[in-house]
Amino acid sequence: MAPEPAYQASAGGALDVDRAFYTRIAERTATEVVEQFEIPIRAGRAWVVPQGHVCRIVTIEGPQVADLNVWNAENPRERFWASRTRQLQATHVTTFDRLWSTLPYLRPLLTITNDTIAYGVDADGGRCHDLLGTRCDPYVNRLLTGEDFDYHCHSNLVRSILPHGLTELDVHDVLNVFQVTGLVDGRYFMKASPARRGDFFEFFAELPLLCAVSTCPGGDLSVPLWGPDAVDPLGVCRPLGVEVHRVDEALLAGWTAPQPAPYAGLHGLAMPPQLRRG
Repeated sequence: MAPEPAYQASAGGALDVDRAFYTRIAERTATEVVEQFEIPIRAGRAWVVPQGHVCRIVTIEGPQVADLNVWNAENPRERFWASRTRQLQATHVTTFDRLWSTLPYLRPLLTITNDTIAYGVDADGGRCHDLLGTRCDPYVNRLLTGEDFDYHCHSNLVRSILPHGLTELDVHDVLNVFQVTGLVDGRYFMKASPARRGDFFEFFAELPLLCAVSTCPGGDLSVPLWGPDAVDPLGVCRPLGVEVHRVDEALLAGWTAPQPAPYAGLHGLAMPPQLRRG
């Protein structure tokens, strides 16, 4: 008998998602696209998704992995926390799952409203939209190959957020959208993306968000990036589309923005005398 998940939802609790509400958002019949752009291959871009809006990442020409970072646009110290999201949600996420923020905030930054990739679980235990791994970076590339390469996802994300006043230190573990991964004997593996032209991954902004995406230089991951069989995957790299949609106010009835975690303690520390009242 399989063990129960460690983190479980209780009725009305923080993990109890209002599926009817998010289904209503996903099934909206009228929408206004307020921003739309394309991210070229082996590049990155950052943009703002206003609170209560919906964002789509679209495979406009075919399969392509997207490395996603997310911050609270009004306070970038609050950002996506991949490891806690793995615990609260799953190693791979889909519709109704949420991306959670770092301490001391610990609240959903976004909720996934639509996911056209119906991959499920393959024979090797692989699943899509990966939280097991993280972004590729020039440091590990140098470690593995002895060569420098400036267009890994980490570098693409660094360049994309500089205009927003952030730096390399603000780049964090990603959600690998459209990427299939799993574990074999505890070792991480990647497979070719199952996405097709026009597939999309859509989410609702619970807070004002700054998002950044890198079009992975590994493209659709159909060829090995490192090791004796590695080849240049340039031929399997494709651009991605991004759309930001304004949602009809009537559809937001009953929704309230998530508040920071209510813990108000001092972690067991005594307050310094000079700060005590009375």
